[in-house]
Amino acid sequence: MEFEKIPTVPTADEVMDRALRRAAAAQKLKKNKDKANEEFVRSIYSSIYDKLDDTVRKFPSFDNLPKFYLDISNILFDVDRIKKSLGAVQWAAGQARKTGGTYARQMRQSEDTRGLRKQATARISSIVHQVEKDLLYLNEVRNVLRKLPEIKEDEFTVVVAGYPNVGKSSFIKLVSSALPEIAGYAFTTKCIIVGHREVGRERIQIVDTPGILDRPYEMRNEIENQALCAISNVADLILFMVDSSESCGYLIEDQFGLYENLKEVVGDVPMKIVVNKADLNELPGYMNMSTQTRAGVRDVVDLILKERESNTTWRKPHNPEEIQE
Repeated sequence: MEFEKIPTVPTADEVMDRALRRAAAAQKLKKNKDKANEEFVRSIYSSIYDKLDDTVRKFPSFDNLPKFYLDISNILFDVDRIKKSLGAVQWAAGQARKTGGTYARQMRQSEDTRGLRKQATARISSIVHQVEKDLLYLNEVRNVLRKLPEIKEDEFTVVVAGYPNVGKSSFIKLVSSALPEIAGYAFTTKCIIVGHREVGRERIQIVDTPGILDRPYEMRNEIENQALCAISNVADLILFMVDSSESCGYLIEDQFGLYENLKEVVGDVPMKIVVNKADLNELPGYMNMSTQTRAGVRDVVDLILKERESNTTWRKPHNPEEIQE
């Protein structure tokens, strides 16, 4: 996943300290004082340009991201703001090189290269510190986005959705490799968690989503919108989980109301109702299970496998050459 490759974004002081150390080392290699001062300036602006330019390049192109990652980046941050900060850092890189180059050329005909070196260093430092807030913001973005789970397009993906505390995480912990936090209160799951289940030589991705409440979009919080992002973009099958006992704190009628609303969002993606906590209250006519007693869990897994075999849209080519073949 591209976000994992983003290195730590340095602060303005860290960029300057790195450049000054390299410039001092380069300066020592020149015996002539004027040449040494010129080399100091050239080294400092080159180091700053390389570091800032590399920082920008290590971020993925948001215009080319899969829709899931683009949408979730917009939910967690603001992609336009990210682009603006990347542009500011790129501007600083170019300005540092341009300013340093101008001073370096002046130094060839100056009798006060030491004074010009100090001026150049101060001007370049001022440019770098102009984007201090952008560097801090980009590092915050990096720290969050790199923790997003990898969801592969060529693996069958099951998204488990429903109200908070209906048993989604408990189910996923039973049937996949995921180890979500489980507690007896709402919104325990605050982000998307991906587990896997081996099926022969292949895998199924099972996505645990935060709980969603049946309310207008503009009233939903960041946690709920992450769940909707997964439901809308990566699901080949949606398991809509209902707490038949209402011990989650929400009425069955409200839970089924959410189901009806989500049907309008998912389009052609199959969505199956699975009733949990059937050991407390079974709902006739639906697939019932209990993550507490594990009764019926195997039936739900069989349902997933059946849907996987009948759904071929998830079998996407691994590389462009397979399309041509």
